[in-house]
Amino acid sequence: MTEISDKKPVVRLIASDKNWIEGEAVRQLDKTGELPGMRFIVGMPDIHPGKGHPVGAAFVSEGLFYPHLVGNDVGCGMGLWKTDLRQKKIKRDRWTDRLSGLESVWDGDRTDWLAQDGVAPTLSDLGLGTIGGGNHFAELQVVEKVMDQDAFDSLGLDKAYLVLLVHSGSRGLGDSLFRSHASEYGAGGLQEGSEAAAKYLSGYEHAVKWAVSNRSLIASRFLSALGADGERVVDICHNMLVQTVMDNRTCWLHRKGAVPSDNGPVIIAGTRGSLSYLVSPHGDQEMNAYSLAHGAGRKWKRSDTKKRLSRKYTAKSLTHTRLGGRVICDDKFLLYEEAPQAYKNIDIVVKDLLDAGLIRVISTFCPLITYKMRKAS
Repeated sequence: MTEISDKKPVVRLIASDKNWIEGEAVRQLDKTGELPGMRFIVGMPDIHPGKGHPVGAAFVSEGLFYPHLVGNDVGCGMGLWKTDLRQKKIKRDRWTDRLSGLESVWDGDRTDWLAQDGVAPTLSDLGLGTIGGGNHFAELQVVEKVMDQDAFDSLGLDKAYLVLLVHSGSRGLGDSLFRSHASEYGAGGLQEGSEAAAKYLSGYEHAVKWAVSNRSLIASRFLSALGADGERVVDICHNMLVQTVMDNRTCWLHRKGAVPSDNGPVIIAGTRGSLSYLVSPHGDQEMNAYSLAHGAGRKWKRSDTKKRLSRKYTAKSLTHTRLGGRVICDDKFLLYEEAPQAYKNIDIVVKDLLDAGLIRVISTFCPLITYKMRKAS
């Protein structure tokens, strides 16, 4: 059991000596422990520096919570869809040519789409069904290897068919919620039970549901372009806030770039040039604040990546990966910023979790087509 002390918070880092952990990320992890009410902090193997606080971590506070630790992309997460596209009938180049428009306004009925998920319309709905920038993507994948056949089968997955992984969030809705809070409270916390806390939590819940619906529409648009259908298997947030009980004390658990390990299987995404992992939580999850890594985690700053890679790689060369995948991204700066080399080794991240006894691997997926953005024709 993890003791939640009234004194100095417990700070834990789950990472091996083989992992790439920046000193600044560790400094931010420790610094976050100085926030009032902070009780328990866990850094995941994919941890890296963020804007004042690290990404790839879970933070447990008591008596108050911190929207700043969740960030502006409330409800950001990943959804996995099984598709009816057969692995033996891959049309990589044809499909790459057919995929477009996922950064453009959807021409369907957005209010009706949201209503199906029980989500009220907002002023940010023009962004519904769009991926967004940065590290967001929609990626068609091949089932590379199955390690736990029973768990794989229980999810309705079949190695003969491709899967689709969608990474996106609440777009402008979450950003407006965050800006509204920050304009009044900055990076400060909100007292549990206060009017301000209730107001934020209401907006937060709405943004999380909107983000789930957004990922679903992205998947629908992607598969429709290929004349395919799919069914969601997993959808899990990694920028979130939940109330929980630890050591018989009611606390607030913030996850910033960390997935919950108390809600079934999760995806730990690699890069467009490496495998992604489907895993099931295992063992005592309290020692890691019921949280796991959400991906590979950045190794290089975005501002440094192009300088590091441009002498060796052209933008065009980065649209083909070492695994034979294709990358759809008409923004050459984003191509460099999100290059596989800019991220940690996903295999080491996953092994750190395995060695800690926190997960079991169900299967791995290999990227086939990664969609980032197309320029308008």
